[in-house]
Amino acid sequence: MSDPVVLIPARMASTRLPGKPLADILGEPMIVHVWRRAMEAALGPVVVATDEPAIVAAIEAVGGTAVLTRSDHPSGSDRIFEAVQAFDPEGRHDVVVNVQGDLPTVDPRAVQAAVLPLANALVDIATIAAPIVREDERDDPNVVKPVATPIAPGLYRALYFTRATAPSGPGPLFHHIGLYAYRRKALERFVSLPPAPLEQRERLEQLRALEAGMRIDIAIVDDVPLGVDTPHDLERAREILAARRPH
Repeated sequence: MSDPVVLIPARMASTRLPGKPLADILGEPMIVHVWRRAMEAALGPVVVATDEPAIVAAIEAVGGTAVLTRSDHPSGSDRIFEAVQAFDPEGRHDVVVNVQGDLPTVDPRAVQAAVLPLANALVDIATIAAPIVREDERDDPNVVKPVATPIAPGLYRALYFTRATAPSGPGPLFHHIGLYAYRRKALERFVSLPPAPLEQRERLEQLRALEAGMRIDIAIVDDVPLGVDTPHDLERAREILAARRPH
């Protein structure tokens, strides 16, 4: 059995919503809500990886664990790799789950689903996607679509990821959700690789793994969690979480 650790990368330098991780939602910073959802998934220890002491303080204030990382990482994957090396230098945790720090409404079951494809020893990286139901998402370049082949009910093997509308022809389209579970060795290899041509062309980091011959499998979940990128998203997150509160 695998022994996962959940990492949440968080940085303050968001262009559209400055200071995003500390934005208030129902009296607590957004990053604390993400940490709570990850804790509810009950996969293993949860660690916030950040370059901002105020985020460390916010997580420690609620009894959580945070690791201060360098500020010059090119991506969240590099940040979580530094953090997992600091948190677990002995390598006890063989699976690293990367939950984005801007998903305060994420369903803990979606976090759990992200590790399911790793039951197959041939899979290097696992991720999740949801069926596209809104017509406008089919052609939206901000909605990343996996081109994938079914291998079992609710499980697919990724062949490609694209911002284009793909694959063509009849059949479902999926909305990729940027929540990953890496085998520790796969994460170490991934961050050592240089950016790849298709990765740079599509602006999709996961293509680096596919271009290097790594296998990514996808678990299908019911819906896409709200990613908070704008003030409007933040208001929606407040409404969703307020509605979930016991009255």
